[in-house]
Amino acid sequence: MKDATLQHTDVLQIQQAKGWGKTMTTTEVAILGGGLAGLNAARLLHRAGIDFQLLEARDRLGGRVLTVDETGGHGEDGFDLGPSWFWPRMQPELAALVADLQISAFSQHTAGDVLFERTAQERPYRMGGTGQQQASMRLVGGVGSLIRAIARDLPQGDIHMQAQVTELLLADGGVTVRIVRAGGVEDHLTAQYVISTLPPRLMAEAIRLVPHPAPAIIEGWRKTPTWMSPHAKFFAIYNRPFWREDGLSGTANSLVGPLAEIHDATTYSNKAALFGFVGIPAAQRAVLGPDVLQQAATEQLVRLFGPQAMTPRATLLKDWATARFTATAADAGDPSHPSAAGSPEFRGEWTGRLALSGSETSHTEPGYLAGAVEASRKTVEAWIEMRARYV
Repeated sequence: MKDATLQHTDVLQIQQAKGWGKTMTTTEVAILGGGLAGLNAARLLHRAGIDFQLLEARDRLGGRVLTVDETGGHGEDGFDLGPSWFWPRMQPELAALVADLQISAFSQHTAGDVLFERTAQERPYRMGGTGQQQASMRLVGGVGSLIRAIARDLPQGDIHMQAQVTELLLADGGVTVRIVRAGGVEDHLTAQYVISTLPPRLMAEAIRLVPHPAPAIIEGWRKTPTWMSPHAKFFAIYNRPFWREDGLSGTANSLVGPLAEIHDATTYSNKAALFGFVGIPAAQRAVLGPDVLQQAATEQLVRLFGPQAMTPRATLLKDWATARFTATAADAGDPSHPSAAGSPEFRGEWTGRLALSGSETSHTEPGYLAGAVEASRKTVEAWIEMRARYV
């Protein structure tokens, strides 16, 4: 390669060789990923009057935010298969966004006793609840209400679902973004700046960059744990929250499993449910299969909360380790949480053209909803500051 970046004629030759076509759409900023970070970046760019195109590989917005009804379908007042909570006093920027969007919140139910299951042979220990110093808050309508509220205020023509980005090509005029749409149709656009909100590991595995970043950058991405990817969540939905009638909070911890940590998941509109984080590693979950796992989880709830737990209206299981556009093979064996160090920053030819801006890159709240908000805000601010050099 003659230079750090490709000349425009080189780009055209590569496009023609790949069959990309001869015309392209242009935008100032291309956003990869339609989760909270991507949507918040779009929201801030739109407010600043900056043109953007948001590209989401899934057929829905939200990314790792997923609120469903008891059938597993779209739910506007349902159950959070992804993140459930936020903490306003510790996460003021996220709290401000919730308030700005006029979304109501309510406290996680903790009133009542807590259960602890030490062995399968012993009855669960029942202990008095201690409450929470920092109340865990939930959103009315689920965390999906945050996604819906942001998306509602964006120009719909600038949001593209089932648009999987496979390659980024750096040239003098910006970045060419290669896209595969539904049905395998290839498309592309050029952008002055690309904001990727994909997990760094997924970025390293799924998107080819030309020219290639320094090996240390890619290795740093591969070493960054992906938020939610090691986890699986199980929900059991009931006609009423019967555990509350017995003076129980719905909170339980277990050394037996398969659920390691259990909480009351009843919605603001009183759809009764319990949910638990599956304590079995992803590889073992794959061997057991979802049916066996859900049956074992239901039987555990019976041990903890009594025979009324045996007949839920419905059960839900979401294993994020199997989510194509979230996890990679490396995530299945890595239960660690992203660190505040963030992923390695660019040095060299991609500086000023591409930024990683998902929750994992946050230096204050990595792996949380608040991290997605903080990282996307800082990235947009950086672009606004430098854009005069490129636009």
